[in-house]
Amino acid sequence: VGGQPARARARFDMTDPISDMLSRIRNAGHALLPTVAVPHSRMKESIANILKKEGYVSDVAVEGKTIKTLKLQLKYQGKKNVIEGMRRISKPGLRHYVGATKIPRVRGGLGVAVISTPEGVMTGTQARKKNLGGEVVCYVW
Repeated sequence: VGGQPARARARFDMTDPISDMLSRIRNAGHALLPTVAVPHSRMKESIANILKKEGYVSDVAVEGKTIKTLKLQLKYQGKKNVIEGMRRISKPGLRHYVGATKIPRVRGGLGVAVISTPEGVMTGTQARKKNLGGEVVCYVW
């Protein structure tokens, strides 16, 4: 891009880091890459741990001391990614909040809704059981 050095290009203002994480996972899955690296944050780590617990990724690791990186080991069935799709629901420009009774079921229960509640980030099923509402972060199926 232009005559800028690589360091200058790499630094840009990211308005939606969670959407960036989902895009990196989606792109790595399409390219059949074994791992994907994402800049670390506690929210992203929570989402990655939910993906691991639900069986969408095989391993999650945090690497680095000062500048942390989240490494996700992707799962495949033959030449097909286990994650069929991901969709960001609550965006920086338009947040989407739901009550405990209005938590959506993704693909008729075959997918997972990631909800950010007052008790932390959890799946829609867990939030329903605990009778908690919150912000719908994304859908994974």
